[in-house]
Amino acid sequence: MNLNLIDLLKQKVTATVLEGETTYLSEKSQALSSFLPILLSIFRSKPDLIANLQSQLNPRLGDIFNVNPTLKQEFLQQVSGTVPTETIELTLNRSIAPTLGILEAEAGSSEPSAIVHLIESHWPAVFNALPHWAPVLLSALGVSTASEQSLHQAPPVDPYRVTEEKKKSGFLLPLIAFIVLAALLALIFKSCSDNQDTAPASGIPAETASSEPAKLQLSTGSTGDLTTCQLYSGNASYIDILQQQIKQIFNHNIGCGVENNTRYHSEFIDQDAIPSVLKLVKGVPNASLTWMGDQLSIVTANPTDAEQLAVKIKPLVKNMTVLTQAAAMSSASAPVDNQVAINEGNSNAEKALAAINPEQIRALDVATALNMQIINFATASAEIPEANKPILDQAAALMKRAPQVQLTVKGHTDAVGNAEANKALSQKRAQAIMDYLVKQGVDPAQLQAMGYGSEQPVADNATDKGQFKNRRIEFEVLNTETGVVREVDEQGVNKQ
Repeated sequence: MNLNLIDLLKQKVTATVLEGETTYLSEKSQALSSFLPILLSIFRSKPDLIANLQSQLNPRLGDIFNVNPTLKQEFLQQVSGTVPTETIELTLNRSIAPTLGILEAEAGSSEPSAIVHLIESHWPAVFNALPHWAPVLLSALGVSTASEQSLHQAPPVDPYRVTEEKKKSGFLLPLIAFIVLAALLALIFKSCSDNQDTAPASGIPAETASSEPAKLQLSTGSTGDLTTCQLYSGNASYIDILQQQIKQIFNHNIGCGVENNTRYHSEFIDQDAIPSVLKLVKGVPNASLTWMGDQLSIVTANPTDAEQLAVKIKPLVKNMTVLTQAAAMSSASAPVDNQVAINEGNSNAEKALAAINPEQIRALDVATALNMQIINFATASAEIPEANKPILDQAAALMKRAPQVQLTVKGHTDAVGNAEANKALSQKRAQAIMDYLVKQGVDPAQLQAMGYGSEQPVADNATDKGQFKNRRIEFEVLNTETGVVREVDEQGVNKQ
């Protein structure tokens, strides 16, 4: 075929991913050039992975290396050079979705079998583009780089060379095995040495890098369906397993927002009971569950629901303390009525974002969906509630694909307290939302943060309910063609 698939991907994917970037452009481009043929090699060998990534709004590098997270770090160190590995990983994360889109377009189908056939048709070019060190990495992932002919059809045999080839194979195979074994032993030795070096002289075991317990937070809407979910763990393999279970239990295509970081423990206490507990939570309206450390907190709009859940859950989690609404409400960030509104608003926002066609992303659609959520900051805090992070993750994935989407994040407070302090706090909260979206890969040029304090109330500040409505984040769209600001609220679009 005349088309060079690798060249096409390098041209289109690199242009998409690096658009608007200003730092490490050469290094990021080189990393993409190394990654793309490796990604295609993995797709060719693992069609199921293609289907898995297609089902995700924001596929990540960790999804590809989930069987061996150590290899992911080794790969990143290989392609990062002098650039921080976190920076390169973010760039490569952003390249997976557009790569799949181009492969689907070229194959004429989204079926994994069609994509594999396309890669097979261009295999010589893909193979030639692989870095010299890639076959060893791919082999460790269980991926073969042999040609289709060698996989499915034995090549012609020269009888005069059989003996010589056997001699070569007999020499090379033990040598390769020895090299791989030596590398593994060196890695193990280094790990042991590092542990010994960091151990204190007193003989007390050194504190592990995992300083925070793994955490699972989720909530349901008025019909008991999953609305928000966030998962924190240091174990990429278990994250993948739990994600699949959550999607299956709640019949939910997106699953949880995920933070895979070594600072979190790799296991939950009583983690084998998590699927059984989630099956009990499914169908309970307006429920929130937090599984962290040795505590499991349950908050529901109806206190009776929380107590009934606790009775069923306690026998399943014998090593944990189960806190129901009565015990947990003292630390809750909002009264029950407000929590119901938050759950429903967040559910509506998630559904609206999921309904946006990735090929036809409009700024008004994104803003409308984001304004359905309620971002209920704790008093005097600019820390984004965990319940809203999965929604912002969805929005970020869309905005990265649509640079024309430009939003202003507007922070508002109630009128309680000093007006100047409130305005400063509203600016910090708006900036926190902007910073979070940028951290997820959105171009900073697409966003601006503005704080208005209590200057633009939407309800009476004399009541608790009115104050709750006034403490809000709004998203406003700027039409760059006309310069006209279009604000989106619960009633729709207002032209100014």
